[in-house]
Amino acid sequence: VQLQASGGGLMQPGGSLRLSCIVSGRPSSSFDVGWFRQAPGKEREFVAVHRRSTNTGYYTNSVKGRFAISRDNAKNTVALQMSSLKPEDTAIYYCAAVGGRYISSVLFDGTRYDYWGQGTQVTVSS
Repeated sequence: VQLQASGGGLMQPGGSLRLSCIVSGRPSSSFDVGWFRQAPGKEREFVAVHRRSTNTGYYTNSVKGRFAISRDNAKNTVALQMSSLKPEDTAIYYCAAVGGRYISSVLFDGTRYDYWGQGTQVTVSS
């Protein structure tokens, strides 16, 4: 299984970006797919996860109302639409997939994930 993240870039505060994660090797419908980020000098943190069983997204508090996660299983893609971007959103963003079935709160823990993409840089700056 491979994950390919793309869509990062440089954006001004208040702007929007859309990240995409393409899953290959197995259907994306086999996984819950999450996004994590790591800023310079900081630990990796959970951003959002899309549950395959309920077609529902869960978010860390700092991005609620600004970010939206969605999936298109026909294209084996999970997207993260980011709006109202802030400088503190600057980080490398990683997508990850987990095949096991866990309660939602467990999926906030990156160690539960089986596969990781290579990361895409998001920089929010004026």
